Amino acid sequence: MLVQKLTLHTLKAQQTLKTLLTLTATLSAAILITACTTTSVAAPQKPRTIVVWSEGTAPTNIYPKDINAAIVEGLKADKRFANDTIIAASINDPDQGITDALLAKTDVLLWWGHKKHAKVSDDLTAKIKQRWMDGKMGFIGLHSAHYAKPNKALMGTACSFSCYKTDSTSTKVTVTDKNHPIAAGVAETFTVENGERYGDPYIVPAGFTCVFEGLSSLKDGKTDNAKMVFAWENVNNSKSRFVYFQLGHETNPIYFDPNIRKILANATEWVMPK
Repeated sequence: MLVQKLTLHTLKAQQTLKTLLTLTATLSAAILITACTTTSVAAPQKPRTIVVWSEGTAPTNIYPKDINAAIVEGLKADKRFANDTIIAASINDPDQGITDALLAKTDVLLWWGHKKHAKVSDDLTAKIKQRWMDGKMGFIGLHSAHYAKPNKALMGTACSFSCYKTDSTSTKVTVTDKNHPIAAGVAETFTVENGERYGDPYIVPAGFTCVFEGLSSLKDGKTDNAKMVFAWENVNNSKSRFVYFQLGHETNPIYFDPNIRKILANATEWVMPK
């Protein structure tokens, strides 16, 4: 009987020890997993710099603070840029709005121009091109900026359209590449006021993706279809991305439109150096 009791106590002790060892191993694993998880958390994203440039020629009844301010407002409303510095720059500012120090930290440059292309410094244009070529800055050309010095320097082509007409009233924009990041969250079709249209073809390098097309309604009852958003990767041996957005005449308030703002925000994120 005594032997049986001793054996029973021994078995209970062995079971208790086994349980303790199992708990210890489980606790150690949990601590290890927690440590690994903690150390693998990504560091906070470094603030980026986005510059929106325009020339101050838009009518104040449409854009009270100019087109650059309207675009900046839209970008600041996007949570993706909450920690970033977003600057409205103008040709009327010192150094035409882009000092060497500012350019050296600019990650994305959006450019709207129309009447003052010739006044943009060749030296500034060369600096913009070099930063873009080096893969340090994405570029987005807006509407009549197709003829802007930086836009033409980066594209290396005439950047001309087949026609420039003021015979339209609106443009129905349609997504043509639903899988492209620039189209994310944008309505598949939407219509904006548009009093100036450009006709295809657009003389630029090949290799682009057309993310949106637009069907313009004309005053004579006819329609005209054209590409609206062109997106390039590694064009002209650049290490950066490039987007051209065809809409945006200064007499139409489209830069306040939610879908347009979404497109520009997506494009800004897409061309951002990675």
